Amino acid sequence: MFYHAGTRQADPSALSPARTPRPAPLRIALVAGEASGDLLGAGLIEALRQRYPDAEFAGIGGDRMRAAGFDAWHDAGELAVMGLSEVLRHLPRLLRLRRGLRRRLQAWQPDVFVGIDAPDFNLGVERWLKQRRREDGGPRTVHYVSPSVWAWREKRAAKIGRSADRVLCLFPMEPPIYARHRVDARFVGHPLADEMPLQPDRAAARDRLGLDPQRPVLAVLPGSRLGEIERLGRTFIEAAARVAAAAPGLQVVVPAANAACRAAIEPLLAAAGLPDIRVTDGRARTAMIASDVVLLASGTATLEAMLAKRPMVVGYKVAPLTYRIVKGLGLLKVDRYALPNVLAGERLVPELMQDDCRADTLADAVLAWLRDPAAVAALEPRFAAIHRQLRCDASIQAATAIAGLLNGADGAATDIRAHG
Repeated sequence: MFYHAGTRQADPSALSPARTPRPAPLRIALVAGEASGDLLGAGLIEALRQRYPDAEFAGIGGDRMRAAGFDAWHDAGELAVMGLSEVLRHLPRLLRLRRGLRRRLQAWQPDVFVGIDAPDFNLGVERWLKQRRREDGGPRTVHYVSPSVWAWREKRAAKIGRSADRVLCLFPMEPPIYARHRVDARFVGHPLADEMPLQPDRAAARDRLGLDPQRPVLAVLPGSRLGEIERLGRTFIEAAARVAAAAPGLQVVVPAANAACRAAIEPLLAAAGLPDIRVTDGRARTAMIASDVVLLASGTATLEAMLAKRPMVVGYKVAPLTYRIVKGLGLLKVDRYALPNVLAGERLVPELMQDDCRADTLADAVLAWLRDPAAVAALEPRFAAIHRQLRCDASIQAATAIAGLLNGADGAATDIRAHG
């Protein structure tokens, strides 16, 4: 059986009449999937430990969370499953993992459960915990990193609210959406904005990559997953070759997320015959900072390129059938996809999606940036303003929101509903 306890007075609604609260220390369960969730979890643990020095942290996490003093019952990599076919193949294992996690949570009796991203896994666990609390007590539930309700299927916000007592959002446009569905959601800022400097050092980045500081640089990022490289890699590399033919002396840098991605990229580069190209193992951020223009797939990388203050061209394709279904059912609610454009509320950078995502159109958009220094100069202060908006000490804000929930208080995290 669960109960909500710890160093504070227990919430009476979460306790059966005969149950005695467990004494301190506070217990905080976290479940993070993939490297990004591990990074968020580590920052959150460090911030929570400032408030609760004796707190215990356990659940599912990675090396960074372990280094922060986390007891990992399972590794975060066990949840890193992408794509329908891969999910189906791993479904029996994931279901066993979830059952085992539920048993461990029941035995460990945490005061709060924090699901970090990985919504397909975490929201189900959060919903189960919330239902248990109504029956015989249990932890408060928090979901950290909102799914993209601003882009498609807004009604998911209400469903998420049935799982999480509080949602911690990385972007300011998200809490007003949850407010429409009477869900408690807080804007805490984005950890990447905290981590990256307001004025990146481009000369130092070029030096680290061995690039000529006097010649133009194009960073090409067709995605960090094999499926993205299969859909976008050839088109992006052909676009880079077109740019190189029109911009003498161009240096092209292609960061490969891992060995498998590198193996998929290298044959495409060999076929394109680019004159000056470097494939790096990782170091995507360094490549972005070093570049004059970034050509990249839509996704979180566009936020990182914006924080690097670099002009970009964003391209993306999904399977034609998937695109027709999503558009036909009206599930996609936005006409802007790239995060810099979404955050600005206007089109700051080119977005070339689906049938518009071709080598010629991508190359033309890259060349437009290279040939218009004034446009690049005008873009940088816009990006800097968004950077400052997102730079809120996200881990501290998230810890404050969680502490407020535990204490039955409103918490001091920035609530964008008060401003929007």
